[in-house]
Amino acid sequence: MTKNYYDVLGVAKEASAEEIKKAYRKLALKYHPDKNPGDKKAEERFKEITEAYAVLSNPDKKKQYDQFGSTGFHQRYSQEDIYRDFDVGDIFREFGFGTDDIFSHLFGGGRKAPFTGSTRRQAVKGQDYLMSLTIPFRQAVLGGERRVDYKQGDQVEHLQVRIPAGVEPGKKLRVAGKGGPSPMGGPPGDLYLEIKVDPDPTLTREGQDLYARIQVPFSGACLGTSVEVPTLEGPKRVKVPAGTSAGKKIRLKGFGVPGSGKQEKGDLYAIVEVDVPQKLTDRQRKLLEELQKNGL
Repeated sequence: MTKNYYDVLGVAKEASAEEIKKAYRKLALKYHPDKNPGDKKAEERFKEITEAYAVLSNPDKKKQYDQFGSTGFHQRYSQEDIYRDFDVGDIFREFGFGTDDIFSHLFGGGRKAPFTGSTRRQAVKGQDYLMSLTIPFRQAVLGGERRVDYKQGDQVEHLQVRIPAGVEPGKKLRVAGKGGPSPMGGPPGDLYLEIKVDPDPTLTREGQDLYARIQVPFSGACLGTSVEVPTLEGPKRVKVPAGTSAGKKIRLKGFGVPGSGKQEKGDLYAIVEVDVPQKLTDRQRKLLEELQKNGL
């Protein structure tokens, strides 16, 4: 994980440009490789503080770093971008140290220091947007098209977004180029849609499999029967074997979530719930009492 630049220099986020420069001067003098020949730890520390100063001493880069944080900043800036237009020659000359030689050593072979070359500013990508998108259960399973309205500046944008079959809650769908504009003339950011799924009144989901609860009469559980099971393709009648107990799962192969890539299509499981009547007719009561006498 990239270290926080303010922590690297030991300054507060509210520190002035002069305070940041002063902190770097002190640390650069302490860890400069000319003062620590052969010390790899000192060399790495020198790289850290110099990278931190290259960003925090540049108003534009500092603003980007403060806005997007360490992770977001490094998604937008390469090491070459960080050091472009950066010059600490005046500081090192005060110490009696060279500039190009030391940075060529630190940043690879006889290569020129990354901040002493081109002055062309790298185009920076715009800010990414994140919004939640709630979709019906069945659309999450089967996929389809969904209209998305979101605000871009003062305008309301209308998008048709493809929902892939089998998308799960928490998944982020990327819509390229629909984020914020670049602050430096680069490409716009992206729009990320975090998926939320409305519950279904009859089906639940676990991975690629679907589950439905079915009510089976007490007599049907004992003697066997058939009942309708709700599926994505409409009701399907299945057999309930004699002697089925509550909680038994009846598998409907291939009636689950559609597969994608190497993932196979899931199954649907009908979970049996034995329907015990709350009220009985006189005849039902007499029949049950007779069964009770016979050990049932």
